[in-house]
Amino acid sequence: MNLMRVFKHLLHFPWRVHRVFPAHTLRAIESAIHDSEQYHCGELRFAVEGALDIAELWHGVSARERALNVFADLRVWDTEHNNGVLIYLLLADRDVEIVADRGIHGHIAAGEWEAVCRAMEALLRHGKYEAAALQGVALVGELLQRHYPAQGRKRNELDNRPVVVKR
Repeated sequence: MNLMRVFKHLLHFPWRVHRVFPAHTLRAIESAIHDSEQYHCGELRFAVEGALDIAELWHGVSARERALNVFADLRVWDTEHNNGVLIYLLLADRDVEIVADRGIHGHIAAGEWEAVCRAMEALLRHGKYEAAALQGVALVGELLQRHYPAQGRKRNELDNRPVVVKR
């Protein structure tokens, strides 16, 4: 167990999430997701979580493992064409993870997802939370448009509103 990580998570109070992701930022992310989905066949979700709880820290849960749990909890996998993508941000670690469902996973290389995560994390290090989220949505949208372009009219299967994961 990394003690510095534990302290960062314990000192990351829930109100901090709403300070860096206020209502107008969440609306901007929702709008960006809606606009992005007009050009590709994917379904995007964005989730931000302030910190892990002590039990997760004790068991060494990584941001990736937590992202997989949130992917399942939000039922991002529950689309007709298995085309859901989750952008997950763990604020205490300033770590971004992208989880893609099996219908998209094979079309986009892991390195392409990783590049999106690193670009977002670079902005997060400078305190540019809204810019990081919007850039992430735009970059994921570009990847999906290139590898999974829109084909006629599609229905919106997943809610476009960002999720603030609460404990």
